[in-house]
Order: sequence, then structure tokens, then C-alpha cells
Amino acid sequence: MSDSPARLDAAALRARLDADDGLRVLDVRTPAEFAAAHIPGSYNVPLDNLREHRSELRRHLGQVVLVCRSGTRAAQAERVLAEAGMANLRVLDGGLLAWEAAGAPVSRGRPRWDLERQVRLVAGVLVLASVLGGLVVPGLEWLAAAIGAGLAVAALTNTCAMGMLLARLPFNRVAACDAEAIVARLVRDGRPA
Repeated sequence: MSDSPARLDAAALRARLDADDGLRVLDVRTPAEFAAAHIPGSYNVPLDNLREHRSELRRHLGQVVLVCRSGTRAAQAERVLAEAGMANLRVLDGGLLAWEAAGAPVSRGRPRWDLERQVRLVAGVLVLASVLGGLVVPGLEWLAAAIGAGLAVAALTNTCAMGMLLARLPFNRVAACDAEAIVARLVRDGRPA
């Protein structure tokens, strides 16, 4: 297993999908992100569900392209599936952002802010409020320091506790991703695995 996943650019993915050669596209973003915009025909398997059901999914997957917003979560998903023994894995280079920039088709639902944008808003508001509040309540500016430390840890570990918390809020939730339903859809679609 290499440290860097095999990549596929948007034009190559579009050509493969047009050729209908049995390639499966797994979108590993949250159900809310998927509901807002996704590649037509893709399967939503959030990264957490993919980790939990990787063995079950592996039995029904052949060639797979993993997609997320920019490629980071898809690369994590590639490592998870590779560790489970899957081969023929690719990551869409640049993620859905690159797909959209290439003018490729996108199925759109209700517009939502990306979790990354929500994290920037919440972190910025908390830092601003704590610094300004520190003028009235001494010591409150330490909240700004804690937020900064949390953002640094998020960058270093490539995880985001604030993003995970925001994903659980009602406006970020849609119908949960059901692994059994996804497997049933993979089987029903009948492409060889």
C-alpha cells in the first residue's frame, strides 16, 4: 500500500462513466453534503460508515473511484479500503470541486454550507467574541487561544472536532446513510464486482 492513492482527474472519470465500464463512484462526504450536490449515479457512503462496513462493501465493489469535497476524506477512505484488501481504488483528484470546475454534471439538492465553511464561521465568531468580551471580562480572551489551538490540532491531525459536532446539528442532518440499503443498491445495479 502506498502513501499516496492513485488519482483520476475529472475528465478521465467522466470518460469512464460515459463508457459505463462498471466503475462505481463512492462519495464519502456526509449525507447532508451529498444531498446538496453529488455526481449523478454515485453512492453515498460516509467515511465513518465505510470504516464500519468496509468488509461488507468490499464484496460488492470492483473498480472504485472515491470522492469527497477536495480529496482529503477520499484519500482516507482509500487507505481504509486498501487495508481491507481492496484493489482497483482511485481518488478523484481535487474532489467534487474539480468535478464542478470541469463543467461535469452535478445532481443538486437543497443548498447547504460545506462543513469547512461552517467551521470557519463558528471559529471566527468565537474568536472575535472572546477577544472583544475579554475587554469586559478579563481572561475571556483565553477562549480565543483555545480555539486557535483546536484549529492547529485539526490541521496537524487532519480531523476536526468542531466539524464533527456541527455535522450533528439538525440543519446538517438528512436521512442517515444505511449500509444495508447501499449494499442492496450495489447488488440491484448488477454490475460485476
